[in-house]
Amino acid sequence: MPNILVVAETRGGELRKVALEAVTAARALADAAGGGEVHALAFGPPGLAGKLGPLAAHGADRVIACEHAAYARADGESMSATIALRAAGFPLVLFSATAQARDLAPRVCVKLDAPLLSDCLTVALSGQSVVATHSTYTAKLVATLKAGPMPVVVSVRPSAVTPAEKARPLSAETIAPAADPAASRVKVTDVVTSGGGKIDLGEAPVIVSGGRGLKEKANFKLVEELAGAFGNAAVGATRAVTDDGWRPHEDQIGQTGRLVSPDLYVAVGISGAIQHLAGMRTSRTIVAINKDPEAPIFKVADYGIVGDALEVVPALTAAVREAKKGH
Repeated sequence: MPNILVVAETRGGELRKVALEAVTAARALADAAGGGEVHALAFGPPGLAGKLGPLAAHGADRVIACEHAAYARADGESMSATIALRAAGFPLVLFSATAQARDLAPRVCVKLDAPLLSDCLTVALSGQSVVATHSTYTAKLVATLKAGPMPVVVSVRPSAVTPAEKARPLSAETIAPAADPAASRVKVTDVVTSGGGKIDLGEAPVIVSGGRGLKEKANFKLVEELAGAFGNAAVGATRAVTDDGWRPHEDQIGQTGRLVSPDLYVAVGISGAIQHLAGMRTSRTIVAINKDPEAPIFKVADYGIVGDALEVVPALTAAVREAKKGH
């Protein structure tokens, strides 16, 4: 019955959706192994402790808040020292596969002398080992990885797990950092975020992406309008589009951009180059709109619409809005 330590990610002093996904994954692993405990550790500025109730609601037996004014922004050196100290005796440490985890997880691995399985789609326990799946070769293959004996550090791809409530009695504590952030050799002086309150691509349940099939930058408004009709959608783009300046580079999805796994991915005017497929192939449902019936995107799509995106998307937007009226 292994206990699992989850590093529950926050941003701006608030829990992220990926934190609930990670706790849900850990709860399922612990229950499958006979009922081990899940401890969730979160970092943030003073006042964070009062915001961590959702971690217990999603299956954490113990919730730990590490508060410091410096944690209004991430501090990899002191945070990793605290995680490693807290992880002593835990056979499994679970992260979300985010930009922050790519900084923290390797540091923790070195301190624990533990292997790292990163960006996993699924995770299971097998005796004293961890077995995980990970997409590879630009998402053309799914590899099964095994690491052990434990301890093992694992990061789970955002949206690969659906948050599920499985409430435990709230058992909480607040701890101090194991290392003073003021002594850290690298300091984050500023955090620049995309404006407008946009839904993060890694957390959006629906993503509507556009490609060169939209013909010109002005037509990207059709993608934005379709995303707005869903109400819970983010806007993505191909590398060609971002390179041409139609969209900011943080909207790029693909091998050299963001890796996403939403519930619904709508590809508008995207041919399906392998680099783009690598970033979205694991989406639960894929809808492709392209006027070329031989476009590679149709080989991975669950539903395909052959037609001019400039004609199809407005009609689809209207249909989504109409359907929303009944809910």
